[in-house]
Amino acid sequence: MLLPPLPERACLGIIAPAGPPREGRLDQVVPMIERLGFRAKVFPGCAGPAFLGHLAADDARRLNDLEAALADPDVDAVIGLRGGYGCMRLLDRIDRALLRRFPKPLIGYSDLTALMALRQQEGLASWHAPMPASDWCKGESGWADAVTLAQRLRRGLREGERLGPALAPHPLNRGTAPVRGMLTGGNLAVLVALLGTPFMPDLRGSVLFLEDVGEDPYKIDRLLCQLRLSGGLDQLTAVLLGSFSDADSPDEVLADYFGGLGVPVLAGWPSGHTSPNLPLPIGVTITLNPVARTLEA
Repeated sequence: MLLPPLPERACLGIIAPAGPPREGRLDQVVPMIERLGFRAKVFPGCAGPAFLGHLAADDARRLNDLEAALADPDVDAVIGLRGGYGCMRLLDRIDRALLRRFPKPLIGYSDLTALMALRQQEGLASWHAPMPASDWCKGESGWADAVTLAQRLRRGLREGERLGPALAPHPLNRGTAPVRGMLTGGNLAVLVALLGTPFMPDLRGSVLFLEDVGEDPYKIDRLLCQLRLSGGLDQLTAVLLGSFSDADSPDEVLADYFGGLGVPVLAGWPSGHTSPNLPLPIGVTITLNPVARTLEA
């Protein structure tokens, strides 16, 4: 079992390591989690007070919540309330020994890419998946994503298991044979912000997953150029492209960077700031099949 299933009536520890929830959203979280058949434990920083206007609480509170949720014997998995910004501010303060001692799943995406990168350095996998205060509450499609996530958490992940449906053909796709590599990455802007720090994940031999939101094509170009100049694209096994939403399509830019890279590319994977937003196991070795257009563990 690559990622074990959560027990019956598992408790999800809710933390806010990045931005504050919108008004009224926090009140919806516990009922949604209970509706999915889980229990919930909300850690204090979720309710603020906000810090600097864009952080859910000050760094000490957010760090304490993260570490307390991991160490809490009643909590089976830890999920981010929402993204935004702030996880990077915690990276050099997190107790790595505590991460190893309590390897319970971390669930989230977007700004939580930074926490997933740190966990991957410690050999820990995370679920790149939608979060309650930013995604589950967005109508029928958001709730459908929450149900899909709950099903995945109850099932866990076994070797050889398919991670989603076969994709439709996409003009960015490349490659003629399946390849295996560790699934690494997440939000492009957050990942690039880790360059030059001790927390940038090793991309050599990886299946690099990228997604982003609200970034115009020239900004995607700048981010990918920085990643290329750092050597981050030199030794990839494959590229998996998720959604690039709320801006003009960057497909022309993506084709320029990845079309001639010489590794398989699978584009249009339904994960990121969109719906559907399928769970992806960051830090797990997967098989990317560019011909069948599938992923499996």
